This record gives sequence, C-alpha cells and structure tokens, in this order.
Amino acid sequence: MALFSAVLPPVAVVESLADAVGHLPRTAGVRWSRPESWHVTLAFYGQDDATARAGWLRPRLAGMPAPRIRLEGAGTFTRVLYLGVTGEGIAELGLAAGAGAAGDGGRAYLPHLTLARTRAAVPPELPRLLAGYRSEVWTAGEAVLMRSERGGGGTRYAVVERFPLSQQAR
Repeated sequence: MALFSAVLPPVAVVESLADAVGHLPRTAGVRWSRPESWHVTLAFYGQDDATARAGWLRPRLAGMPAPRIRLEGAGTFTRVLYLGVTGEGIAELGLAAGAGAAGDGGRAYLPHLTLARTRAAVPPELPRLLAGYRSEVWTAGEAVLMRSERGGGGTRYAVVERFPLSQQAR
C-alpha cells in the first residue's frame, strides 16, 4: 500500500476527459487509467502509516486556499502519459502537502493527472493528440489522502481522509 495526497476532479471534468480519451487510438502496450481513478497528485509518500500521515497533513492543509485549476496540455514522464494541471494555488497546495520532500527524489513539483502507463516509451502521437485538451476551470474544495494497492485487477485507489480547503477569496 502506498499513500499520496491528491485533488479529485469534478464529475463534469472527468466526463469531458473520458470523452477526449475515448477518441484516442488504442495502442498496444498502453494501459489506460480508469476515469474513476483519475486524480491530481499533490505529493507521494510511499509506504507510510495512514493515521500518522493524516495527522501530519491536517495542520499543513488547514486554512489553505482552494485552488482554481484546470487540466491542459499533455506530456510524458518515463513510460507515463499525463495531462498538465495549471491554475492559481495548485503549486502552493502541492508544496504544503509535501511535494518535493523526501520520498520523491527531491524532484520539482509538477501537478499532473496520469492517464496511461506503458511498458516502453509512450507513443509520441498520444501527447500530440491531447495537446489541445483544456478542461473547464474548477475550484478544488478539498484535498484527500489516498492509498493505492496493486492487485491482479490493476491498481485500486481509496480515499483515507478528506481535508477541506478554505473557500475564502484569494
């Protein structure tokens, strides 16, 4: 079981993105994430105690402003196809949640939503075909602590705890 913090896109954004992804070519070796598992990763904690991590997150996220964000543009990490996340407050929320901290190799925080994983390089046509995708803007009213468990049927995700974000104007 691995733990991470995330923001969940609203239903309208998930439906819009599912429609866009549904029109992409199905290429051998590409394992697409299920829409119900889509999330914007804030920080990854790895194998950790859920109760302790939730206690660590509570004071860091308390009072954090709710970011106004959108999904747009596509890119790749090693064997990962993702959509970029832009907007006011998402980087600050990621930093508050511990992005760039120990456990993720000290990489700079890049908000993203993973769409697919591959065994080899991501086919270059996929990020090109998604380059123009832009979701509606939404306000993320909460961050969540999630756990992921790999099994025979793929990775399963579950929300461990929800952290409301401040709706006060920025």
